[in-house]
Amino acid sequence: MTGRRKRKGQKTNLELLWYPNYLPTLDHSEVYPPLEPFTHHDRGLDADRSFPDLLPAGLEVEELTPSIGSVIRGVQLSRLDSRGKDQLALLTAQRKVVTFRDQDFADLPIEKAVEFGAYFGRLHIMNISPCPKGHPEVHIVHRGAGDTSVQKVLAGRTNSVVWHSDVTNEEQPPGTTVMYILDTPKTGGDTLFVDMVEAYNRLSPGFQQRLHGLTALHSGIEQAESQKALGGVCRREPVANEHPIVRTHPTTGEKALYINPQYTRHVVGYKKEESDALLKFLYDHVAFGADFQTRVKWEKGTVVVFDNRVAGHSPLADFQGQRRHLARLTPQAERPYETAFAEKPRKKMDSH
Repeated sequence: MTGRRKRKGQKTNLELLWYPNYLPTLDHSEVYPPLEPFTHHDRGLDADRSFPDLLPAGLEVEELTPSIGSVIRGVQLSRLDSRGKDQLALLTAQRKVVTFRDQDFADLPIEKAVEFGAYFGRLHIMNISPCPKGHPEVHIVHRGAGDTSVQKVLAGRTNSVVWHSDVTNEEQPPGTTVMYILDTPKTGGDTLFVDMVEAYNRLSPGFQQRLHGLTALHSGIEQAESQKALGGVCRREPVANEHPIVRTHPTTGEKALYINPQYTRHVVGYKKEESDALLKFLYDHVAFGADFQTRVKWEKGTVVVFDNRVAGHSPLADFQGQRRHLARLTPQAERPYETAFAEKPRKKMDSH
C-alpha cells in the first residue's frame, strides 16, 4: 500500500493532502539523547566510475551547468541495487545535485524510503523539525495553502533566499542527501543550489591559502531557542561545533568552502570585526555567484539527490495560496576535515 490518495475537491486544507502519511507531526514529549560519533564510509569510494548500473547506454541526461546540476530520466531509484547506489553517491559528489524525474519514491511505504536513505549513512534526526508520525528520520518541509508565514517574512525582508547547508552545527554533518516532492505549487517554490567547490576554485591562490587552517564555529543553539520561543519542540539539546572553512570531499578530493549564514557564527581566533568582514565577503561571493549556481524546478515524481558537503541550497518562498510539501532523508557523513593547500597550475593564455 502507498500513502497517496486522490484529491476529491474538499475545501479543507487537510483533505487536499496528496500524502496524508507524510503529514508533519510534533510530539512535545519526545526527547532524544545526544548524537554519538560514528565511523562513516562514503559509498562513492566503492563505485564503478563508468556508472554502468546508474547510467546505462541510452539514458537521458541533461547537464544544467558545466559544474553543478544534472537532470536524469529513465532510471528508477527505488530499483537500484548496491552498485547503483554506490554510483549514485559518486555522481552526486561530482555533480553536486542530481534531479531524477518520473520517480515512484513518494509512493513507496515510508519504511522503504528510510531504508534507501540509510544506505548512505546514519540518518540524522532533526531536533526541532516535524516528521511523519513514527518516522523521526524523515524531515518534513510543509507549507499549507493557508500559510501566511511567507508574507510575514517578506514584510521585513526583500527576498526569501537563505543559503545554507543542512545542520552544519553537528559534529558529523550530512553528506549524500535525498529530497523528494509530495506536493508542489503550479509555479514557484523552486530550490536554488550553489557549487561550493567552484566557489572555492574562483578565489585567487593567495586567498585560498589564507583560508586554509581557519575554522569557524557552527551553532544550532540560536535556531532551537527561536523555535522554542514560538512554541515549537526541541527534542535534543542543540550543539555547536568547529569546522574548517575549507573542507575536502573524501571521494573526489575536491576542496569546498564550508560556511553558511544560517549556522556559521564566527571565525575562530578572529576579532568580531575581522570575522564579520571575512564571512560577509564569503557569503556575498556565494550569493552573487550565479555562474556556479543552478535551480531545481519541482514537479510530480521528482527526487533530488545532493551532497551537503559541497553544495549549498536555498528554498524560494515566492508562491502563495498553494501547498508545498517535501520530505528529506539526511544521512550523516564524516566529520569535516581539510587537506593541505596546493596551488593549481595556471592555464597558459593563448597568444593568438
